[in-house]
Amino acid sequence: APDIPVIDQAYSKLSNSITVEWRAVPGATSYLLTAQDGDSFIETVVTNSPGTVTGLKPATLYRITIRSINSGGKSQPSPFRKAKTVLAAPVLSVSSPSCDSIAVRWKAVYMAAGFSVSLMRSDGLGRMLKENTTNTSLIFTNLDPGTLYTIKAYAWNVNGIPGDDFTYNQRTSPNAPEDVQVAFNSGALRAIVSWMPTEGALTYSVTASSGLLKLKCNTSSASCVVPSLQCGSEYYVSVTAYNDAGSSKPTDAVSLKTIPCAPVNISIEEDEPGHLLVSWSSVNFGYYYVVFVKSDDGLEVHCNTSHTQCHFQSDCGFTYFISVFAYNKAGQSPLGDVFNYTTAPCCPSDLRAVVVSSDTMQVTWAPVRGVDMYQTRAVDWSGVALCNGTATACTLSALRCNTQYNVTVYSFSEARGSNTSCASKYVATAPCSPEIKNISKEALSVVSVHWQSNNEEATYIVTARGEAGLWHCRSSGNSCTLINLPCGSAFSVSAIARSPAGQSLPSHSVPLETAPCCPNDLIVTQVTESVTNISWSVGMGAQTYVTTLESPKGQAKCHTLQNYCLLGCITCSTNYTVSLKAVSETGLTSSCTYQGYSSSACCPSGVKLYRLGNNGIRVYWRASEETIDYHTDLHGSKGNFTCTPSSGLSHCDITEIPCGDVYTVVVSPVTDKGPKVTFCPKKIYSVTCSGSSVGMVIYRGKSNAE
Repeated sequence: APDIPVIDQAYSKLSNSITVEWRAVPGATSYLLTAQDGDSFIETVVTNSPGTVTGLKPATLYRITIRSINSGGKSQPSPFRKAKTVLAAPVLSVSSPSCDSIAVRWKAVYMAAGFSVSLMRSDGLGRMLKENTTNTSLIFTNLDPGTLYTIKAYAWNVNGIPGDDFTYNQRTSPNAPEDVQVAFNSGALRAIVSWMPTEGALTYSVTASSGLLKLKCNTSSASCVVPSLQCGSEYYVSVTAYNDAGSSKPTDAVSLKTIPCAPVNISIEEDEPGHLLVSWSSVNFGYYYVVFVKSDDGLEVHCNTSHTQCHFQSDCGFTYFISVFAYNKAGQSPLGDVFNYTTAPCCPSDLRAVVVSSDTMQVTWAPVRGVDMYQTRAVDWSGVALCNGTATACTLSALRCNTQYNVTVYSFSEARGSNTSCASKYVATAPCSPEIKNISKEALSVVSVHWQSNNEEATYIVTARGEAGLWHCRSSGNSCTLINLPCGSAFSVSAIARSPAGQSLPSHSVPLETAPCCPNDLIVTQVTESVTNISWSVGMGAQTYVTTLESPKGQAKCHTLQNYCLLGCITCSTNYTVSLKAVSETGLTSSCTYQGYSSSACCPSGVKLYRLGNNGIRVYWRASEETIDYHTDLHGSKGNFTCTPSSGLSHCDITEIPCGDVYTVVVSPVTDKGPKVTFCPKKIYSVTCSGSSVGMVIYRGKSNAE
């Protein structure tokens, strides 16, 4: 083993190590240094002197020994030498409480009697500041803002031996920026803030404060945009500079008033037709207001005011789009809600009402703006008739006749409802239809028609309509008379009422039949002494006829469908009154009176022939009346002979009558006028040529009727 080394000296320059110096030992290849503190020790192998033992505790007294080493082993420990580690370095806590000061703090160091702290700009400019103190804090003032300083500190013990030093670089906080400028962008509601850069500032923070609301933006440049500002607010804008030491004081606040907010509580009213009143609530920082009103036809008007309402002219049936802006020095408020206001639809113009019938009225009008639907109202004392539609015409039905209606056409729109200011028009419906109550016959061709109606100021027209034509009468009362109605005719009688409002519907028709016409011509022909034939022309409307011959001696009557009739039981030489009744199918009767009729004189009786000498004959008869003259006719194959006796005689002589012939003898009464009577009985006689006999009847006499 090598020799034992001898320690020349042992000392400590660092708080965690002790350095040992010795003379070299021949043959030694390395050395073992040992630092012992009580029971604990630390060993370190080194190759030559000096050697250092590390990992020691600060301000601690150690026993230091050394041993030499080679391949043969270790020497014995050298005599120990005592050595004490220096004080530990204070651990600094450094800050810059202001832009011109740095505060240094540290914890107490074991066995320290005092501390030494020095400060100097890191760039070497300026002078060093050094302070000795027994305290554990220190503040350096009057420093340059935003400047990097190097701080060194160490502790010393009671012997004045310094311990480890501690170095720290600290920058002072920056100064507040200067020349702060604020520009407001009203469209984007943001502020652009700029300033002059300040020394040592790494970043900047801009704060915009409005009440409890704070908006910030951070930047490393000399400008910053503060977004999302609120309208109608006043912001106080300040800038603070920052570096790793802290922040500057905020700059003096710059006031920023943003644009006003869009006005709210906007109300639009038509305070009267044709006038719009737009009002709103005032807004913060709104110095004046502009209201824009644009109609749906493209026309736009506006109003400037410092008040909170504006008046505008308006037209019916238009939609107006209304927006209100507030202004101040910062600019125009944002666009708020755009309100649309539709004025009441226009009232229909050119209103016309035409009465179609007593219960129907047609109303027409010209179209107007802004109308979605029209409503026609006809109001009377009892109710309302309504008609809704989109057309410009309406037919009101089921109205009351003879009634005055207040007719109004209202216009409706979905946006505004009804225009209730539309003018009305009074229109009266046509009169009510009269009701025919009775038709009475006043005379042969005259009837009175009676009706019932409650119309006012109405004239009634009654019409009788038939194949024979039209007959009219009129009256303002409740009856009128139809005259000159033809006989034997059927009519349909109806009535209407007329007034300035129009004409009623016709009443229900009532049938009317006039009595049948009396035949114009009536002929009475005596067929036999006791039979008369009456014939007549057809009477219009007559179905059957009743003829009558009447005298004090009796009456003869005949009822027939024909236009003639044979009446028997006629008395000769009698005056008769002749009458005829024409009877219609329904039983109406016309009594017709004609000129009296006298039947022919009676035929003579007892007609006989007597011979008067050569070729002469006397015809003898018995007269029915003394005042009647007779006429005798003889008709034979050898000739016809006549004779008329003098008045009052009852015989007649015919001379130069050929004998040997058969004669038909008729003795007839002579009439004053008219044809000769031909119905007296005929008698046939034979006149012989021998003897003197008057004659001999060879045939029995017969009448023409036989």
